[in-house]
Amino acid sequence: MLVVAINFNVSAQWDNPSERYMDAYKKYEDIKGPIREDEIKHFVYFSRDRDAIVNHPFLENFRFEGAQIMYSWVQLEPSKGVYDFSAVLEDYTYLKNKGKKLFIQIQDATFNPKNHSVPEYLRTDDYNGGEIYQREDNGEVFGWAAKRWNTNVQIRFALLLNALGKEFDGKIEGINLQETAVGITKEYDKTFSPTLYNSSIKINMLALKKAFPNSTTMVYANFMPGEWLPWEDNGYLKSIYQYGEKIGVGLGAPDLMVRRKGQLNHALAMMHENCYSVPLGIAVQDGNYIGQTNSVLVKDKRKNIVPLLHGFAKDFLKVNYMFWVNQEPYFEEDVLSSFISN
Repeated sequence: MLVVAINFNVSAQWDNPSERYMDAYKKYEDIKGPIREDEIKHFVYFSRDRDAIVNHPFLENFRFEGAQIMYSWVQLEPSKGVYDFSAVLEDYTYLKNKGKKLFIQIQDATFNPKNHSVPEYLRTDDYNGGEIYQREDNGEVFGWAAKRWNTNVQIRFALLLNALGKEFDGKIEGINLQETAVGITKEYDKTFSPTLYNSSIKINMLALKKAFPNSTTMVYANFMPGEWLPWEDNGYLKSIYQYGEKIGVGLGAPDLMVRRKGQLNHALAMMHENCYSVPLGIAVQDGNYIGQTNSVLVKDKRKNIVPLLHGFAKDFLKVNYMFWVNQEPYFEEDVLSSFISN
């Protein structure tokens, strides 16, 4: 693999470095569809709604390589050492028969307190509970996350990846770990620290690469606890990007938010400011089609910003993969109309 040196120096010419990319999107505002063919591999993201791939319109559009589907750790390992990959196999087979590929996203964190992130056997003292509530800054609970920094949890996660790799490495297009951002602090778990967490992400990345040496591997490295760029920079996120380049794990992020400083100063800056030999990916998530995040709002009167998002991702980020969420009415009305297949 050709390893490209990464330079993380930010230009000192900016009076306020946090705003250095705030107008970058304007270069792409006037791009019109249809989007011409390029070297980006485009996938449709279905989250856990795997049934939606059946007879979906994207299957008839050659511009889309396949589907990205999320599978939870709980789903794939219902009991200790007992793996159930039947859903993955079913989706892989269906897509293959349609001439499409599968890209797996492994879920070990949730965004609903009712949904656990790890199998029941991990929620014991042997694994220090195995998971922990994710909380907002005000302490409000919004989901669960695996204790990625716990050695015993890491071992079990690596075993899951190994088993999955034996079945699907080289068959699926790729597999990615869920986002690095978590709502966890030492206040709620004394065993947690940002430095330890940073190391744990790298351990899981290496386990992923070993389990899938042939399929594309990727980590969604968007934010890291214990820092906020560019002002509070402890090198955590930068080191994840450097490590991915070193071991051959691709780098990506959820939420293509081209006007929001948070995203622009973290993952998007990491992609834009450096050159990589590993694949880069960006996910267009719920709400992104109208410039928002985690939104179910339906705007009937709107500008189709899909060409803008594509132009930004292609030119500013130089990504190899784009994952377009199957959010209606935006996907069929805005995305498919921009990716004309003939």
